[in-house]
Amino acid sequence: MTPITRLVGLAASTTLVLGLAACSVEEEAPAGSATEDATVDETADDTTETSDDAAGTGDASSPAPAAAEGDGTLVLYSGRNEELVQPVLDAFTDETGIEVEVRYGDTAAMAAQLLEEGDNSPAEVFLAQDAGALGAVAREGLLGELPAETLDLVPDTYESAQGDWVGLTGRSRVLVYNKEAVSEDELPGTVAELNEPAWTGRVGIAPTNASFQSFVTALRVLEGDDAAAQWLDGLAANDPQVRERNGMIVADVDAGAIDAGLVNHYYLYELADEQGVPAEDLNAALHFFPAGDAGALVNISGIGLVGEQADAEGQALVDYLLSEAGQTYFVEETHEYPMIEGVGTPAGLPALDELETPEIDLNDLDDLQRTIEMITEAGLL
Repeated sequence: MTPITRLVGLAASTTLVLGLAACSVEEEAPAGSATEDATVDETADDTTETSDDAAGTGDASSPAPAAAEGDGTLVLYSGRNEELVQPVLDAFTDETGIEVEVRYGDTAAMAAQLLEEGDNSPAEVFLAQDAGALGAVAREGLLGELPAETLDLVPDTYESAQGDWVGLTGRSRVLVYNKEAVSEDELPGTVAELNEPAWTGRVGIAPTNASFQSFVTALRVLEGDDAAAQWLDGLAANDPQVRERNGMIVADVDAGAIDAGLVNHYYLYELADEQGVPAEDLNAALHFFPAGDAGALVNISGIGLVGEQADAEGQALVDYLLSEAGQTYFVEETHEYPMIEGVGTPAGLPALDELETPEIDLNDLDDLQRTIEMITEAGLL
């Protein structure tokens, strides 16, 4: 069975792979950032919300850029949104003189393209929004080993065990809740509690999002497929409030349309930026699950060098994104956690090492297709 066949998504109408490719939409470009323009409008109706995995200038069928050969350019396949990452790529070019030819698409589509192209891919660098996609590409031997000095910058928890990808930013799963609708003593200690009758019809989820799918994959790893399937069935039976995107959930929680929702932490800050108010002035607030619950998963956006094509210019990009300047950009513009020492935590958030995260190896989150199947079998897709 070929890698592409093994990773084919569930929707018959699409050729995207990695399971989630058929339906996944990840984080929106941060409102209020230096890159915000008329295409980024994450208001309560989210009618023009730009997806980190859906927006961009390219798609899985667009022509690939020409391969760079140490000529002052490099080819990047980016699964992160153009409005989100292009400014930091421009800063890299200004700093180094290296031009970056970017092919944008959702992370799954970019991973699928790499698997299809194999050793013939023009890509030199793969920037992904989650560890699972990086792991799936690395498993097929398409990512080259990173130097020890790069790996030493990032905690072992947030990099490949084989040294072929490394985390750039951290994002914690949380429960966002409306402070008027949910008292602090009602906040759940585990995601399992959200299936209890007290939460019927009150919890927003975005099952088409890669972040939700990665969380379910983590639940499978931590508790087994049977337990994960039972949780999904219980969630489906508890009348969840389904939304397409995390940003929609946070906006609806803040507006009082939903009491709570499962999202990544930084969406609250995007909404605050959009509204031009401090996050603490919103009606919505964040609850970090305690005691290592699966609901407290910290995933990463990350980067890897693509096989034999990788050269010094690709490594220079990795170095820049893991530099103080690159990491500060992500902290200030996307409110994600930095991966290196010396760069502060985004304002208003607990430090990354203070979070009570589950004991899980992010290298184990690469089986996304079965996760998609289980979410579908539960009737959530």
